[in-house]
Amino acid sequence: MISPADMLLFAAVVREGSFTRAARQLGITKQSTSERLRKLEEQLGVRLLERTTRRLRVTGVGVAYYERCSAIAEQIEEANSEVQQQQAEPVGLLRVSSPTLYGRRYLAPVVSAFLDRYPKVQVELVLADRGVHLIEEGLDLAIHIGPLDDSSLVARKLGEGAVHFVASPRFLSKHGTPDPRDLRAARCIGFSAFETWNVGGVKSRIEPVLTVNDLEVACEAAIAGVGIARVPAILCRDAIQDGRLKLVFGPRPAMLRAFHAVYPSRSSLPAKVRLFVDALATQVPPMLPLHEGSRRRRT
Repeated sequence: MISPADMLLFAAVVREGSFTRAARQLGITKQSTSERLRKLEEQLGVRLLERTTRRLRVTGVGVAYYERCSAIAEQIEEANSEVQQQQAEPVGLLRVSSPTLYGRRYLAPVVSAFLDRYPKVQVELVLADRGVHLIEEGLDLAIHIGPLDDSSLVARKLGEGAVHFVASPRFLSKHGTPDPRDLRAARCIGFSAFETWNVGGVKSRIEPVLTVNDLEVACEAAIAGVGIARVPAILCRDAIQDGRLKLVFGPRPAMLRAFHAVYPSRSSLPAKVRLFVDALATQVPPMLPLHEGSRRRRT
């Protein structure tokens, strides 16, 4: 089988007009150059070059062959330059996955600024409240909230988000604040039929009066006076500030959840991924607890 590398070597020899200069350019010896071209001619069954002690002449067949080999060399060079440019300048489609709430609240301005700065990039934003498989789903990176469960991925921490227990003033006026040691009888809004809440280190199972699968619905239900909900600060902050919700069990967050940008590999990371992660880290505001002086428990 003809080696493409030998075809490119032949093109270099003709272009340089010298075995010595071509060998120097490619970082090989003159002897190796001569032997490889001799083998190429044997495989083709034709004479490509006429060699004398003073000059090198390309045969008629060699001229036609050189044109083809030279065209291939140019295509390879263009391909290499294109790939290298993508590493230096972000281009092409960037596929990003994010939890729905995080994407709605934070990613739109980040994506807008990123596209404005790098016009050769297109972004596909996939909002999904489920575990995603980056490679299988063809994703470049994902926003992950909570403990990391795949050590094979590269993760860059973006910040932390507090989660609080909240209820409406009307609900608390009517029902009071329940005993955190026994929440089973309390009117709670949960995400499963039976789940455990941790209040100040005391764990208690709840039996929700309302079970939902959406954080925003849980928050709105709490505002409506259905019961106590456990929701992120980014979701309930405005309602607490304007008095529609109050913190339950004190200002201490129920938990802190870490936010990470995760991607398959740090090796040869495309510029579009690297720069978008940088944008996330610098443009997304910190998701601190509602009361920064409160003690915090990590999960």
